[in-house]
Amino acid sequence: MVSAVTEPKIDLLCIGEPLGEFNATRGDAGSFQFGHGGDTSNCAVAAARQGASVAYAGALGDDSAGRSLRGLWQRESVDDRHVSTHPSAPTGLYFVDHGPSGHVFSYLRAGSAASLYGPRDLPRELIRSARIIQASGISQAISASACDAVFEAFATAREAGVLTAYDTNLRLKLWPLTRARAIIHAACAMSDIVLPGLDDATQLTGLNSPDAIVDFYLGLGARVVALTLGHEGSLVATPVRRERLVPIKVEAIDATGAGDCYDGAFLSEYIRTGDAFAAGVYANVAAALSTQGYGAVAPLPRRADVEARMALEARAGR
Repeated sequence: MVSAVTEPKIDLLCIGEPLGEFNATRGDAGSFQFGHGGDTSNCAVAAARQGASVAYAGALGDDSAGRSLRGLWQRESVDDRHVSTHPSAPTGLYFVDHGPSGHVFSYLRAGSAASLYGPRDLPRELIRSARIIQASGISQAISASACDAVFEAFATAREAGVLTAYDTNLRLKLWPLTRARAIIHAACAMSDIVLPGLDDATQLTGLNSPDAIVDFYLGLGARVVALTLGHEGSLVATPVRRERLVPIKVEAIDATGAGDCYDGAFLSEYIRTGDAFAAGVYANVAAALSTQGYGAVAPLPRRADVEARMALEARAGR
């Protein structure tokens, strides 16, 4: 009798849209630095750099950006065996410009390989073998089939007792607010851990108070809500406790991907400790450090960097 092959246990499986990145540097006009992006891919790399075992599910084009993303994941020990290569659809791209009000994004993603991903493509055994499944509003906004894939992945995970985590990540260029609210709220109702940003959550919920926003997502059934507040840190809450966690001070250069770094660092530390508040403190530091270089991925800190800065803060009594 031949026994069935089972997937090895992993800490985190991220599902979504990987992207090639062209980030404008503050040098010559028209000068761009190539890198990698896509919110859930950034989250996967950030978590892997903290020591978590991570896999990714999605689709790439058969092009240089797709091959570069595979190279990134292989260097970062992110398992990409369940990322398919589409023979004709391209890998999505985006451009980052830096203006007086912060970074500005432009996208070339219509008809991308990731947008063609659907429930039929899901690695169900890998989902059942993970500790946490992570997706985002962008994972669902890129197409109806990708939207359905996230719902199906979360349903499969919950049936298997696997935790689900969701970043609301609202992009109104991808869908209207009314539809975004309906889909994102439905996904949050299937999530154990909700990871909203303040600006997005304000638009999605119609609420302005961080405490009221946290209460809203707890009311949908979340076990943990970690609301990022930009330069003011984060608010982490469970049904029985909440804490406002102050950030560290850094000289920020580029905040691209800082929220994704927070997600990856938070989830990896939550897996390691089981403590949402310790995970929030850790993720605050990681996200701040990630703003000290250009691009979404290159500045993502490793565990040693985060722990060293946390030790420095502790010695300084901060």
